[in-house]
Amino acid sequence: MSDILQELLRVSEKAANIARACRQQEALFQLLIEEKKEGEKNKKFAVDFKTLADVLVQEVIKENMQNKFPGLGKKIFGEESNEFTNDLGEKIIMRLCPTEEETVALLSKVLNGNKLASEALAKVVHQDVFFSDPALDSVEINIPQDILGIWVDPIDSTYQYIKGSADITPNQGIFPSGLQCVTILIGVYDIQTGVPLMGVINQPFVSQDLHTLRWKGQCYWGLSYLGTNIHSLLPPISARNNSETQSRVTQNPSSEGSHPFSAVISTSEKETIKGALSRVCGERIFPAAGAGYKSLCVVLGLVDIYIFSEDTTFKWDSCAAHAILRAMGGGMVDLKECLERNPDSGLGLPQLVYHVGNEGAAGVDQWANKGGLIAYRSEKQLETFLSCLLQHLAPVAAHT
Repeated sequence: MSDILQELLRVSEKAANIARACRQQEALFQLLIEEKKEGEKNKKFAVDFKTLADVLVQEVIKENMQNKFPGLGKKIFGEESNEFTNDLGEKIIMRLCPTEEETVALLSKVLNGNKLASEALAKVVHQDVFFSDPALDSVEINIPQDILGIWVDPIDSTYQYIKGSADITPNQGIFPSGLQCVTILIGVYDIQTGVPLMGVINQPFVSQDLHTLRWKGQCYWGLSYLGTNIHSLLPPISARNNSETQSRVTQNPSSEGSHPFSAVISTSEKETIKGALSRVCGERIFPAAGAGYKSLCVVLGLVDIYIFSEDTTFKWDSCAAHAILRAMGGGMVDLKECLERNPDSGLGLPQLVYHVGNEGAAGVDQWANKGGLIAYRSEKQLETFLSCLLQHLAPVAAHT
């Protein structure tokens, strides 16, 4: 339903405004960090952060979607708990109130009476945002609302967001760290099949005005449903002259079957995978922060593959990019199952699904992508990549 996608674009931009506003004032930002509760701790980090910005973004997305599409708010799931404890030991449930004044009052409780910070935040939360993509206006597609579920990662790469580095140099267009790695991820999936249908990736910090120090962002989307595949990386003719550079970058990924492949990886990737990858990709391996950002690098054609062998990404990290990649003819698969699969079996690739949790797991772990993942733009290229990777992993496996 393109009106749902239009609204998701709008709320993602509203979310990006909140993320930018919280970074704009360092004094305000210092207040916005609270450690995650035990059940939500992502085991990848010794110290994981919970930010009020994160929770606000998630609640704004829920509330806005619920207002426009009654019933949909209950089907939006995310990483963040909206419960805070202030210095007085009061438990506060953070939600978006009907008026700006009420939101100020609620934020003041969370922020221990800091009225200035509460007013600044409430203002941006209640600000109207007009944001749409004309390419969606002509799309008439009817997806029944009752089959939709939504995964949200309100601020992916919280660590980079808090650190706030603005002066990182990219390597062939890919930022290893910094604010550019921060993304807002909204993925819509079919609750019956778990297949991703629509995705929005908003990158709030793309370029900074050196005079005002204000940031501008970029938003990407895709829709894949019953044979209709559209995405923002194929702009209409009228818009192409505005995005010449972007089109050139995205329409020239590494040619199919070429060697070496290029891959983006996590800084914490296992040595065995890195060793095998270096034989397949040569020097074209790029470490980068943020699961959402690494997936976006594949969407943009900056690399062929995003590979991650651990179980510390989650459904909310992958659903948005997976939907966009599906619309482009690619996808996101379970790495462990790919490595164990017999390519001659005739079975399809083990695509990630989003409607069922991992059996026997508790807390956030039930939604982990437990077999790791590979994101790709071309199925043919993925098959070639996997056969090369398996050849170089086999000797390692024989010795373990």
